[in-house]
Amino acid sequence: MQKSQAKFIFVSNYINHHQIPFCNAMYALLGGDFMFCQTQAVEQERIAMGWAEGHELPYLVMYGENPEEVQTQIDNCQVVFFGGTDDESFIQHRLQSRKTVIRYSERLYKTGQWKAISPRGLRKKYLDHTRYRKEPVFMLCSGGYVPSDFHIVRAYPDKLLKWGYFPETKHYDVDKLMAGKKPHSILWAARMIDWKHPDLPVRVASYLKKKNLPFIMTIIGGGELERQVRALAEELDVMDVVQFAGYQKPENVREYMEKVEIFLVTSDRQEGWGAVVNEAMNSGCAVVANHMIGAVPYLVSHGRDGMIYKDGDVDDLCGLVEQLLQNAELVQRLGRNAYEKITECWNAENAARQLARLCIRQGFLQEKDFPGIKEASLSAIKEMPQSGPCSVAPVVPERKMYARLVKR
Repeated sequence: MQKSQAKFIFVSNYINHHQIPFCNAMYALLGGDFMFCQTQAVEQERIAMGWAEGHELPYLVMYGENPEEVQTQIDNCQVVFFGGTDDESFIQHRLQSRKTVIRYSERLYKTGQWKAISPRGLRKKYLDHTRYRKEPVFMLCSGGYVPSDFHIVRAYPDKLLKWGYFPETKHYDVDKLMAGKKPHSILWAARMIDWKHPDLPVRVASYLKKKNLPFIMTIIGGGELERQVRALAEELDVMDVVQFAGYQKPENVREYMEKVEIFLVTSDRQEGWGAVVNEAMNSGCAVVANHMIGAVPYLVSHGRDGMIYKDGDVDDLCGLVEQLLQNAELVQRLGRNAYEKITECWNAENAARQLARLCIRQGFLQEKDFPGIKEASLSAIKEMPQSGPCSVAPVVPERKMYARLVKR
C-alpha cells in the first residue's frame, strides 16, 4: 500500500493482460502517482488462461488487504476511473459528494435491448447511472453499442466517449510482417462456447472447399463445444483443410496471428468488446468480423482495414472470406491499414494520453500532474480528438448499425 494519496485511482475487479499496458502508460504519465485497486482475487480458471495475477506491479493494491485505508484513498483522490465491477459501494461516497468519477463499461444489454423494459432493471440503472447525469461523471464506452444502451436509460448526455480494451501493442517492420504471412491462411481463435459460434469457421471451410479455393484454416481453442466442432468438421469433410491446434497461451496465439493472412471473429452481440480484434489487426491480419461485436464499430472500417459481415448471415461471412482469398492485394492492404490503426491510434499509450488530456480539459487535474506528457503533445489538450479513444461516441440505434458500418 502506498503511503501518499494517489491522484488517480483505477478501481476494477481484477487486473488482466488487457489492462496492464494502459495502466503502465498512465503510471508513466502521472510520474508514478497512479494506483490500480483490485477488488477481488483472480479466479484460477482465468489464471490458467493466461490472465496475470500482477502482484509485482508497483501500482497494484489489493482492496481486501486493507479495505479502510484503500477506501479512504478512493474517497479522497482527485480522479477515480471505475469499471469492471458491479459493486457500486466503492464509489458511492464520491458520487454522493459530487466528486469526479470517470466510468467505463461494456454494453448494458448484451442479450437484447428489450430487457430495458424491466422495472427492476430500470430502477437499478437509475440508481447507478441516470441520477448522476448532471454530475462530473463521464462514461467511456467500451464498444460501439454502449452509447445506445445508455441512451435508453437517459444517462450521461453529452458525456459518452469512445473507449475499449488495449492489449499489448507490438511494433514490427511491417514489410517483413506482411511478407512472412502464409498465402491463403485463415485463423480462428476463441473459447468454444455457444456465443463465440465455433461452428462457423468449419462451415466457412466447407464453403471454400466446395468452391475449390486453395486455403488452410487453423482453429485454436477448447471448451464445451470442442467435441461437437470436431465432429462437424468430420461430417463436412474438411479435416484435410482444417487444423485444430487446441488451447494455446495468449502469446502463442499472437505468433499464429503474425503468420496468417485472414482472421475470423464470429462472436455475437454478447462479445462486449473482443480484444482479439485489436490483436489480430495489430498482427496485420485482414479481419472478418460480426457487426454486433462491441469492438467492431470502433476498430474496423469496412473495406479499408477489415471486413464486416451481418450478424447471423453465414452466406455474407463466407462470401467475404471468398473475396479475400481471390484478391491478394486486398488482403495486404487491409492488413497494413489495420496495423496502422492500432499502432497509431487504438493503443494503450494513446488511450492514456487522451484520458490525461480529458482530465486536464475538464479541470479534474492539471498539466503539472502529468510530468510524463511531453511538451510537444500539450498543444492538443484543448481540443477533443476527432477519432479514437476519448472521442465523442455517437448514439447509433442497433437496427441501423450494420447499414452505417458497411454503407450498403
